[in-house]
Amino acid sequence: MTAETPHTWRSTLDSVVVYAQGAVCRRLARGSVPANGRLRVTGLPRSLDPGSLRVRVLGATPAVCVTEARVEVEAEPLGTGAPETLRREVERLREEHAAAQGRRDRQLGLIEEVRGLHPVPPPRKRDDPHRRTPVDAWLGLADFVEERLTRLHARLVELEEALRRAEHELAVAADRLARASTDAPPAHVETTVSAALTLDASSDAEAESNAQTELELELEYAVPGAVWVPAYRLTHRQGDGTGRLVLRASVAQRTGEDWTGVHIAFATADLRRRTDLPRLRSMRIGRRQPATAPSGWREPPAGLADLFAGYEAAGPRPALRPAPPAPRPATAGVRAGSASGPVPPPPPPPSVPMPPAPQGYGAPTGAFPVPGGVDAAAPAVFGAPMPAAMPAPAQPSRSRAAGRPGGGGFGAAPAGMAPPAPATPGGPPPPQPPPPLAGPPQPSGAELDYAALVLCGPDEHGGRRGRLFPGSPLDPEAAACRRRAEAVATLPLPGHAVRPRESAGSFDHRFDAAARADIPSDGTWHTVTVGEIPVGLRTEYLCVPSVEPTVYATLLLSNATDQALLAGPVEVTVDGDFLLTAALPTLAPGGVRRVGLGPAEGIRVIRRTNLHESTSGLRNNTTVLDHRVHVELANRLARPVTVEVRERVPVTTEQDVRIEERADWTSPEAGTGPEHHAPGTRIWRVDLPAGATAALDGGYEIRIPAGKALVDGNRRS
Repeated sequence: MTAETPHTWRSTLDSVVVYAQGAVCRRLARGSVPANGRLRVTGLPRSLDPGSLRVRVLGATPAVCVTEARVEVEAEPLGTGAPETLRREVERLREEHAAAQGRRDRQLGLIEEVRGLHPVPPPRKRDDPHRRTPVDAWLGLADFVEERLTRLHARLVELEEALRRAEHELAVAADRLARASTDAPPAHVETTVSAALTLDASSDAEAESNAQTELELELEYAVPGAVWVPAYRLTHRQGDGTGRLVLRASVAQRTGEDWTGVHIAFATADLRRRTDLPRLRSMRIGRRQPATAPSGWREPPAGLADLFAGYEAAGPRPALRPAPPAPRPATAGVRAGSASGPVPPPPPPPSVPMPPAPQGYGAPTGAFPVPGGVDAAAPAVFGAPMPAAMPAPAQPSRSRAAGRPGGGGFGAAPAGMAPPAPATPGGPPPPQPPPPLAGPPQPSGAELDYAALVLCGPDEHGGRRGRLFPGSPLDPEAAACRRRAEAVATLPLPGHAVRPRESAGSFDHRFDAAARADIPSDGTWHTVTVGEIPVGLRTEYLCVPSVEPTVYATLLLSNATDQALLAGPVEVTVDGDFLLTAALPTLAPGGVRRVGLGPAEGIRVIRRTNLHESTSGLRNNTTVLDHRVHVELANRLARPVTVEVRERVPVTTEQDVRIEERADWTSPEAGTGPEHHAPGTRIWRVDLPAGATAALDGGYEIRIPAGKALVDGNRRS
């Protein structure tokens, strides 16, 4: 067989679902099925999670299925593009700024030198008479210094102005470069990420027919570096019971690819949420027994080396990379299709110190004592001591014999415990095994991370294929891309914005945008209109005159949809005029919340109080504190309004203290209003016509024993 170059399909980004942190992208690729069933789909970003790649065939094509999908990274020289041009412009402006700063500094040095010029008289001896001061010379030097400094300062002003212009141009260019899309590579070598796919047809006839037809594939993958917060725009007309609430989303992404013309949706779920199921442990009464730690190790299957005999007999597999070296002969077992007996083992390696082999699934990090009769490749259960004696198996496992030269694997012997080579006449003595460690084997954290273990394929050699090993970490470039993408989560939020996970509570919601959107990968906030949500609106006016003599306008929002409205900023527009930006609280389906609009200058309120203290009872043993409250309202608006006046009545838990109310106010019902009321709250609801006034009178009496008094005195309003 000869290696064939796989067909290359281009893909287009079709839809994106942005979660609380991160996003799931969906790409579409279309083309004809190649004869060998192998193809490569390009266009994937560098920051994608390789383990999240999912591929499926769209349409009614049951004869074709995807049997393999993996991520491949290739590098090629980078041509000149827009980001490279911006980068060169920034470097040029930085050099100009440095030159302008150097000229300014040199001018300042000249000014300091000229400023240091001053007349110095010659030294005078003790016997010399006094000399006359050359005033003309002194004045001439002063004129020269002044003239020279004038010209130098004029030049300094020009240089400082040029330096300010250079700083401004450099700052603008650096900002443009920082805000440029990360869809283009930042280095001189362009990294191409593609998905290598293998398609399989059920029969040759169907494969030939599918090769003539178009096939559409869907690729789905997760990327970090995308966040969103909800925002709203509320349009309301006074006197109307409904409003227009537009849900918008502020999105920032630095995933490495521009989202151009994509269907976008927003979800409050967390892509990194746990998926493991909770485990309920038993409750034991009696003597304490140590809990048996679950073991992830098990005996490797017998004949693991013979599992790949047919693969080796078929010859090298066509691959994109160079063919792997010839496999080593198996140390035990018979090759499929061979009439000869077992292949003789290879000669023992020379006594050369070898580096420790990588540890695999079930292999400890060091050597440990092996009891007699137990194979060296069968470690004990993690967390439990090894038994003193164990019956030897009737026939040694072939996989263990074949897996020793390659280091530890799924059930392989630990590093440094290769079987001793037999001594040859005249040769060096076999190396001694390292000293045993005390206690049972302790696997590393990478070996216990079962989700990160990778099953080595048939192309692996040296005892690794068919065994589980910890997956290789990301290369430095991919790690840098992920760090740069995850930095979007630290962006400062817009005003009144709340993270979706904080406002969604215990439930998750998804909002699908009505139209396609464009969001560049520049790491800044962009606003996307999601859709219109019908809400019920009612304008109410609220005042608490005992706290502040001001009437506030409020909007009661009722959510009649089956989706929750998350907390976020809302821009309120009343009668076509922008009013303010308020904070909308989380509104559950069917819920009602109040949003404040600020003081209503057209409604006035005045509150007066009066306290009368007296005694009552048979022997005047009860003090009566009679509180009177008088509230006046005046509507100066051109329309009728409904005003809610809130007062408070003291509450007590003392048995000898009584409170009697004398007013027509009402107590708010618990759990029925849009907000929680404190104990003792009383409410007046008044309908005021345009230009009308109203007066409200109320009060209460506090009866306490004569020998007691209220804290801070009885006479309080």
